[in-house]
Amino acid sequence: MKPDSALLRPGEDFYMPDFSADVHHEIELVVRISRMGKFIEEKFAHRYYEEIGLGIDFTARDLQSQLKSKGLPWELAKGFNGSAPVSDFVPKARFGDLQKLNFSLEVNGEIRQDGNASMMLYSIDYLISFVSRYFTLKTGDLVFTGTPKGVATVKKDDLLVGRLEGSEMLRLRVR
Repeated sequence: MKPDSALLRPGEDFYMPDFSADVHHEIELVVRISRMGKFIEEKFAHRYYEEIGLGIDFTARDLQSQLKSKGLPWELAKGFNGSAPVSDFVPKARFGDLQKLNFSLEVNGEIRQDGNASMMLYSIDYLISFVSRYFTLKTGDLVFTGTPKGVATVKKDDLLVGRLEGSEMLRLRVR
């Protein structure tokens, strides 16, 4: 979970937090919830989102390790200001099978993460169903879905570019 202060809008740069020396990128498919729901059955989950985009789940890995070692929650390592850059969203109808979407993250022109939704442990619809058992999903909520292998540290001046089905959706500079 991330607070709304974690959102970083398209076109904004990501600023490294002063409390971490080891921030990692995690590119993810993101769906925007289009209607309120609770206890959503998986077979109906597709009715609760109309758009899909990309997001980066930035994680302060050093802080996360400290918190884990003390048995504490990880929210501080995941929910800090600007830790959730998101792209613009596009209609899911633009794509065929959402479980076959290709997405990737380039860092300084080199592909670091390259995945396909079929490789995710859980489908988008399963995740929506699962989350809605614990939280009421509201219009505008964003659900990040999971990340492919290749998670790594970012450094100042890195240029990150996220692609969905080959199209650039997200571009930001690390400051």
